[in-house]
Amino acid sequence: MAKFLVLLNFTEQGMKNVSDTIKRSEAFHKSAEKAGASVKAQYWTVGRYDGVLILDAPDEPTAAALLTKLGSLGNVRTQTLRAFDRGEMESILAKAK
Repeated sequence: MAKFLVLLNFTEQGMKNVSDTIKRSEAFHKSAEKAGASVKAQYWTVGRYDGVLILDAPDEPTAAALLTKLGSLGNVRTQTLRAFDRGEMESILAKAK
């Protein structure tokens, strides 16, 4: 599974309806599961970003589709980072030689 760190910011619409954020989160978790992905962790934060997701997906297109759909709902904007665990990084470094 590919791992992604997703940084979230509420849009104006998302803030206007912030009381629904947990319900929207649960809906995203279900959508991810249907797509063969899973949300490993989710946090609401203060500071530059309003939230963080750790998402496991079978591949980049699956993650992109899920996050595109999430963004199209108008409540959040996302910035996504592809994350590599130690084993993946070792493989990358071996290929870089």
